[in-house]
Amino acid sequence: MKAYNWGILGTGNIAHKFAKALTLLDNVHLSAVGSRDGGKAAKFAAEFGFRAHYGSYEELVADPGVEIVYISSPHSYHLQHTLLALRNGKNVICEKPMSLTAPEVQLMADEAKKQGLFLMEALWPPFQPSYLKAAEILNSGKMGKLIHMSGKFAFISPYDPELRTYNPGLGGGSLLDIGIYPIMDILRYMGEPETIIATAVLSPTGVDESTSVLFKFGDGRLAEAYSSFASMAGISTEFNCEKGNLILSRGKDRGQHLIIEYPNDSEDRVFNPPAQGYQHEAAEVMNCLDKGLKESPVVPLSFSITLARTLDAVRKKAGIKYPGRDPK
Repeated sequence: MKAYNWGILGTGNIAHKFAKALTLLDNVHLSAVGSRDGGKAAKFAAEFGFRAHYGSYEELVADPGVEIVYISSPHSYHLQHTLLALRNGKNVICEKPMSLTAPEVQLMADEAKKQGLFLMEALWPPFQPSYLKAAEILNSGKMGKLIHMSGKFAFISPYDPELRTYNPGLGGGSLLDIGIYPIMDILRYMGEPETIIATAVLSPTGVDESTSVLFKFGDGRLAEAYSSFASMAGISTEFNCEKGNLILSRGKDRGQHLIIEYPNDSEDRVFNPPAQGYQHEAAEVMNCLDKGLKESPVVPLSFSITLARTLDAVRKKAGIKYPGRDPK
């Protein structure tokens, strides 16, 4: 098994989760971490055992020992930092959302192809054991046809214009931060919608505090997605089929629940992968590189572009704007 040298760009909360997950994989070398704050980079490197640490992103991507870079900076910097890494010869896994608009995601995909390098959006759900089991049941036909879906991701985040969640300059708002999850699920299992109806409650900074979306498909099926920083609705995706329901959810203990409902029976399966399952994304990157692939068959770049295009449409319908970064 080939071992790969990993670099992490950014030292925020999600970077800590990803680094912890990397330590679970035998074919990973923790090579380098970069931050705009050299002190934070040094502390991060010491915590996880990285070989090197840098006080700039440019130094990180220039390190010849780094083969794969995980981009964990705020949403609005994903385009800039992904292009920086690709142009310095690094394979990239970029945290979701890939970028703020579909044209920007297309630019990233085009650059990866031009450089002959691997690029994948770090979408967590498709690799998780609960989702894999749900997909197995849906694909088996036991539930019959998928008729309807609904998804929600909501928690209370008190309003603070300085927080990333409410800062338009950092791509804040519930839609791109957490609404991307139910919308991603709907696209994966129902395809692209024919009609989108969306509305949002905007915060004083202009980003969406809450967003609700209705999707209608060409065959008459419907789906709904809800995201919010103002309610405790929690995290779940519900699949309503002809012969039963599947409900995916995450509890306060971070456990992954899959509830399987038939007319006269139900079952609650619980999955608790270590490090919340983030290692599966990293394993996918390395598995693809082992096979000489430049993108993941599980999360292909075409899907990331479709997802970004759908998010663009939702933003337009709901009146969510990012100054200077809106699709034309």
